[in-house]
Amino acid sequence: MQAPIHHPFPEPPPEGEAREVAPGLMWMRLPLPMALDHVNVYALDTPEGWVLLDTGFDSRRSRAIWERLLAGPLAGRPVVRVIVSHHHPDHVGLAGWFQARGAELMMTQTAWLFARMLVLDVQPTPTPQAMAFWRRGGLSAEALARRAAERPFNFADMVHPMPPGFTRLAEGQRLTLAGRDWQIRIGHGHAPHHATLWSEGPEPIVLGGDQLLPGISANIGVYPTEPEADPLAEWLASCRALAVHASADQLVLPGHKLPFTGLPFRLRQMIENHENALARLLEALVRPKTAVDCFPLLFKRPIGPAEEGLALAESIAHLNHLWHRGLVRRAAAPSGAWLWERI
Repeated sequence: MQAPIHHPFPEPPPEGEAREVAPGLMWMRLPLPMALDHVNVYALDTPEGWVLLDTGFDSRRSRAIWERLLAGPLAGRPVVRVIVSHHHPDHVGLAGWFQARGAELMMTQTAWLFARMLVLDVQPTPTPQAMAFWRRGGLSAEALARRAAERPFNFADMVHPMPPGFTRLAEGQRLTLAGRDWQIRIGHGHAPHHATLWSEGPEPIVLGGDQLLPGISANIGVYPTEPEADPLAEWLASCRALAVHASADQLVLPGHKLPFTGLPFRLRQMIENHENALARLLEALVRPKTAVDCFPLLFKRPIGPAEEGLALAESIAHLNHLWHRGLVRRAAAPSGAWLWERI
């Protein structure tokens, strides 16, 4: 029996090299300094030159790899346009660098506004809002003291300055790239207004970004900028909406990991993974817990200081989802942490 998920390209392209996955469509990888140690980027051929999808972090190493790619597998053609799937730094990081070289930038409006706002917002120390958010999440006094003394991650650390001006991508918009017609479909939850590109035909392809990943879950997180948001509801709704357009033969080119087929199965799997996590949480919340207390219920590995920020964001996202559905309540403990309990 054929596996529900199939990887037609079992090995990624080596650093500084490109692999053609369809006529006029090249797959490349850039390194990331974290557990998820890479991001996939793509180049699509057009009569005017290359159109890139996503760019990697802004770092000396990433820029050097791009210079090798531009002098090697992409040589002889200019980069005329950069499409950014969503505003996260590993995808938008070098968009401004390519703009400075004359490329047009295309993003959804919300993604561009987030990226442009965050790259201008440099904080030498955590904001009071961030400290309050972490305290309500249940971080220990030691963890809070450590964070208060550290310079927080700033978007500008890994994102090149972005000049004003971009071209908007919108739901239903059509583009012609690499000899194919593509339709924009927008997802939510992992990032607001995340663009995916869908090409039909005898060999259908989907450029999925982080909305459509194999084997790993996209982070669904709540952050100090919007502490009572419910991104998990948006994620689940997006998975169901995109499933209408999914077919088993589509080649999905994701933002991380390997290209795959079997998208209908993967979308069902992503929905079920979160629904099962919510059921575990609801069962355990017969006794009050903080968001940090919920880590063992949500994650299958120990969470250390390097992972606690993303883990806390995801834990609060699941708790907020139950809260918005009226299934749990919360109350402040003497420490200032929210205690969540099943109703």
